[in-house]
Amino acid sequence: MRSLLRPLLRFIARLLFRVDIRFRQTDFNHQRLLIVANHESFLDGLLLGLFLPIDPVFVVHTAVANNRWFHLMLSQVDYLAVDPTSPMAMKKVIRLIESGRPVVIFPEGRITQTGSLMKVYEGPAFVAAKTGATVIPVRLDGPSRTYFSRLSGKYPRAFFPKIHLTVLPEAHFPMPEAPTAKLRRRKAGEQMRKLMQEMIFASRPQQTLYTALCDAAEIFGKGRRLIEDVKQIEYSYNDLLKMALILGRQIERMSQPGEKVGLLLPNLAPTLGLIFGLSARRRVPAMLNYTAGTEAMQSACIAAEVKTILTSRAFIEQAKLTDKLAGLKNVRLVYLEDVREQISLADKLWLMGWAIHCPRAFEIKTSPEDAAVVLFTSGSEGKPKGVVLSHRALLANIAQIRAVIDFSVDDKVLNALPIFHSFGLTAGALLPVLTGASLFLYPSPLHYRVIPEVAYDRNCTVLFGTSTFLGNYAKFAHPYDFYRLRYVVAGAEKLSDAVRGLWFEKFGVRIFEGYGATETAPVLAVNTPMAYKTGTVGNLLPGIESRLVPVPGIEHGGILHVRGPNLMSGYLKAEHPGVLQPPVSDVGKGWYETGDIVEIDDDGFVKIVGRVKRFAKIAGEMVSLEVAEKLAIACSPDKAHAVSSQPDPGKGEALVLFTTDGELSREQLATKARELGVPELAVPRKIQKVDALPLLGTGKIDYVTLKRLAETA
Repeated sequence: MRSLLRPLLRFIARLLFRVDIRFRQTDFNHQRLLIVANHESFLDGLLLGLFLPIDPVFVVHTAVANNRWFHLMLSQVDYLAVDPTSPMAMKKVIRLIESGRPVVIFPEGRITQTGSLMKVYEGPAFVAAKTGATVIPVRLDGPSRTYFSRLSGKYPRAFFPKIHLTVLPEAHFPMPEAPTAKLRRRKAGEQMRKLMQEMIFASRPQQTLYTALCDAAEIFGKGRRLIEDVKQIEYSYNDLLKMALILGRQIERMSQPGEKVGLLLPNLAPTLGLIFGLSARRRVPAMLNYTAGTEAMQSACIAAEVKTILTSRAFIEQAKLTDKLAGLKNVRLVYLEDVREQISLADKLWLMGWAIHCPRAFEIKTSPEDAAVVLFTSGSEGKPKGVVLSHRALLANIAQIRAVIDFSVDDKVLNALPIFHSFGLTAGALLPVLTGASLFLYPSPLHYRVIPEVAYDRNCTVLFGTSTFLGNYAKFAHPYDFYRLRYVVAGAEKLSDAVRGLWFEKFGVRIFEGYGATETAPVLAVNTPMAYKTGTVGNLLPGIESRLVPVPGIEHGGILHVRGPNLMSGYLKAEHPGVLQPPVSDVGKGWYETGDIVEIDDDGFVKIVGRVKRFAKIAGEMVSLEVAEKLAIACSPDKAHAVSSQPDPGKGEALVLFTTDGELSREQLATKARELGVPELAVPRKIQKVDALPLLGTGKIDYVTLKRLAETA
């Protein structure tokens, strides 16, 4: 009966769900075979049974197997119902595999309720390690949008959404080395979790920013309202597409394909519309840092060959940028107020009569490898450089983040980080828009009293920030302001222990510290609920290769070099305007040297030791400026401290501490150093009292200014 029904069911599934199966792994002829898949709906077992070229036994959670819908689906395949919490359950699976039957198992156990990967059980990994089975991961994408899923009511459903099955290359799980069986089981489970995350990432589609926006609008519904800004207007996907279409049409009339067009605008919905609209017409938004000086902005325009800057008169007046912009040379300022006035009746008829109904037709054929945006490094340690990020790099980084953190339509992101900063653009703006989460755009991260109130009033569940900003929000917030927050993610600078402790004590919230660089679009590593270790920045994201190059004089760790799909296309420098310099490091072409000295432990957690440029050579020894800063923080945790260096004729270099604590003395530092076992060389010789540390617009400490001050101290 099954043999007669299967071809019919396969035909019906292809017809209704337009099932697309892609084989990146074609060899199923292994004596011991274990197929693992993510679990999206009650259809999953049936789909795998119909379209995989084998006749496997399905291992399913007892609770799921008892569901009448799933029981009906499983009637067409062989299955074994097990309780994943039972130690004896996996023994049955081991016997099945050893008997030569291929086995399909869902390592999550239960159907996802977030749309993303959930808890991965250790049992399946231990089975693979114990039997030596070949593991083939299969990604299911689409069943979660059917009425057979278990997602929340906010998640849009469809009767027959398109379903993708991606069969990825095989993997093997050697039995981990550990002193106890329990530890070996845990380590095997971690290997399976990482494999599943790699699977989710590797099966991402290859597309452009604008195509990704069109896909998101179709999946989540054009009418879904998801963006809000300080104007207190809610914008839907349809509104965002309208902005992209009409603004892209206007700007293409004053620019050429491939041209870099400067954007000098705050965190507002039209800014996002411009980014999507320009990229659709193969214009490249160059995100200018309006908190930088005239010289830095001029350097950015020269490096990227920016001839036209889009801005707003209202914004220039409110941000007091008139004098800065007056100093710029060889650029044309175009005001959005004027652009709106130039929109003709013909443009409006084109938009409403055709373009909004066929938005995909608006995009000029673009490769994912083409430049999507140009961002500029913060200049915290030198002259800003233009960083060219392709569509591939930005979307890969979003897919990497989604593979490890379960953002969903139930979330609302509060983004006060400027969009000209890579953290604010990728994680704070593009990620929520392209994943269906709601987004509140706030124009400045410096409004420390207002932002906690916005988080409370708008029921925000996700907050991105730097350690400096998060510390100030906590200082001024009411203990109940952040009651809805699920994720608080810190990046761009090292998370202070004092800030971490304050958030936990005052709000009961654990901050997830991450790490990255503008050149990597930007996230490289992040702590997550499934993989967290205090004092580290988490595991490297899926798809990222790393190398540690030893540094003379530094005993542990090395300079981190990385390679991956989220890496930039190259630099644009003012010394060679418009000339793209692809990434290259001592490891080879296509690698990026982060300049950070890191340690990576046996579990893959990355610990930042310090930046190469943030070491001083004193009496022949390499001394970390960060260690000296930690020493000052240990003495005076409630104040701000930063350390730089100055030339010293006797010892090569000397440390200079800048602090807002007027009572801090060298004797206190020396005493604390002895208590903590810190070398005496790390005790700053000079202490400079300041009212406040100089900060860049991104919230990082301005070490260029501090270095200048140190040299004259």
